[in-house]
Amino acid sequence: MFGLLVIIEIIVSVLLMITVLMQSSKGGGLAGSFGGASMGTVFGVRRTADFLSRATSILATVFILLSLITNIFFLPGKQTTSESVIQRGGTPTAVPRALPPSSQQAPSKGQESK
Repeated sequence: MFGLLVIIEIIVSVLLMITVLMQSSKGGGLAGSFGGASMGTVFGVRRTADFLSRATSILATVFILLSLITNIFFLPGKQTTSESVIQRGGTPTAVPRALPPSSQQAPSKGQESK
């Protein structure tokens, strides 16, 4: 069931991208290059814009609903009640090593070794 919802989600997302790109903007959009201009002659210019905006709204709603259904019902997270590492309060696994003491001190700026 989860796989089917993911496949439907992918199909809806691709269709949503296509409908958004086919809408004409100030620059003409992709409607002219992918045959969207000829679609205006079939439906009429105003009806084409209404159809694309309505299709965008419907596809966006379906996309959001499918995402919510997938996240609420099919993804794990509600059943697990394990504590985090911080809540356990365990000791750190790796103890940092101390630096070995230096046998020679570095000469200061005013003193030079002879």
